[in-house]
Amino acid sequence: MACHRQLTFYARVKILAIYLLLLNYLLCTAEVFFFFQPHLVLGLLSQIIKIQLLADLNLKKTPQLLELVAGDNSKEAEELVTLAPDKMLLKWMNFHIKKAGYKKTVTNFSTDVKDGEAYAYLLSALAPEHSSTTMIETTDPKERAKKVLETAEKLDCTRYVTSKDINEGSANLNLAFVAQIFQQRNGLSSNKVAPVVQDTPDDVEASREERAFRLWINSLGIATYVNNLFEDVRTGWVLLEVLDKISPGSVIWKQASKPPIIMPFRKVENCNQVIKIGKELNFSLVNVAGNDIVQGNKKLILAFLWQLMRTSILQLLKNLRSHSKDKEITDADILIWANNKVKESGKTTSHIESFKDKSLSNGMFFLDLLSAVQSRVVDWNMVKKGEDDEEKKMNATYIITVARKLGCTVFWLPEDIMEVNPKMILTLTASIMYWSLQKHGPYEGPGPAESAASQEALAEEEEGGEEEEEEEGEEEEEVVEEEAKEEAKEEEQEGSPEDGA
Repeated sequence: MACHRQLTFYARVKILAIYLLLLNYLLCTAEVFFFFQPHLVLGLLSQIIKIQLLADLNLKKTPQLLELVAGDNSKEAEELVTLAPDKMLLKWMNFHIKKAGYKKTVTNFSTDVKDGEAYAYLLSALAPEHSSTTMIETTDPKERAKKVLETAEKLDCTRYVTSKDINEGSANLNLAFVAQIFQQRNGLSSNKVAPVVQDTPDDVEASREERAFRLWINSLGIATYVNNLFEDVRTGWVLLEVLDKISPGSVIWKQASKPPIIMPFRKVENCNQVIKIGKELNFSLVNVAGNDIVQGNKKLILAFLWQLMRTSILQLLKNLRSHSKDKEITDADILIWANNKVKESGKTTSHIESFKDKSLSNGMFFLDLLSAVQSRVVDWNMVKKGEDDEEKKMNATYIITVARKLGCTVFWLPEDIMEVNPKMILTLTASIMYWSLQKHGPYEGPGPAESAASQEALAEEEEGGEEEEEEEGEEEEEVVEEEAKEEAKEEEQEGSPEDGA
């Protein structure tokens, strides 16, 4: 038998670099593999397997899932679109076991399935030709689990779980088991097709920001893993974990309720504390209440998360200053640093006025910046002129590849650069700055004249953004007032017969 050649240190690092490029969105670090930290490796493998198993649990891949919605309920159909894959799997399972006569509702893949009864009903509904009545009638959970696996084996669905795993309520293994049953036999008809919904530009941008914020939250190392941002933050717990990470000691955990939360007012309490801490951190939260988060207001959730992310980035950069550590890092400081860095490299014509500068769309400034912080990292033979959308996208994709190669944590998509999304442009610049300061030494800070000029330019930019937000806020208030008037009219109409009586 041939022996494997012992890899050198540098060969192992090179292999790990390839792993990291492939697994970047899971935000894994090289130390996980190199020093073999078992719990982190197992967690990573669990995520990879989970992503693969749940890949088809969405309306795009499996439009027949629309059957899970009762009748033509448009509200339920809308919720189905945003449902996280694991929640979709639970909904699918409950759909079938309810039709089979099971009286309970399965809410998790641990305690609710450990007696095997839900599995017995599920397999009876999906594979009646392989099922027997004794599987349901058996009272012993251990015996029932064995019969469940005997039936599942006929569908080739037993590779992830044993009867002991079922009885002990192993959540990850039970989820894998149910997902495998879904893949082999989902029991849905082939003629139910989900309607095609055209996304508006706002929806597309919100989707990209949702992805970026979700990846950022998961990179912080908090206890809760976020699968569906807008759904998972509604309890307030995830946001409290993030706030505690960014501002240690700010959360009063005695006043917080951990999921699963049954009583709605507990969610509101959590979210009210989130808003309170946000105001203490000087976030812009005018007319925002905890209930807005509980209700899943996407615009307000994204606005809050952007302020969280920005605060976190500025704190990291502040810690790398060579002097005046009590002085806050500002957006203007980041802008000045980027322009100075490019200028010092000899690219005197490459300059941006703000993070909304339209010239950023062709990617040339970021390529100059990356080349400035690390010479020879950019292969200029791969760079295009950026004269059309195709060339701009190629440059933007290359920027992200180079940034990842350096070791910057990347949450953005090429479209964010092409469309000059100021939020993502700021975080990209800050990420490059953070890497450079770690690598080449502390930041001295801009001079008074530079700082004042940049602050003035960014202030004008922010004023324009605030005006837009005010207009949007006024429109929302008008809608709320109209709804309130309609509700009042309905109450009067309902109350008038009683008054007459």
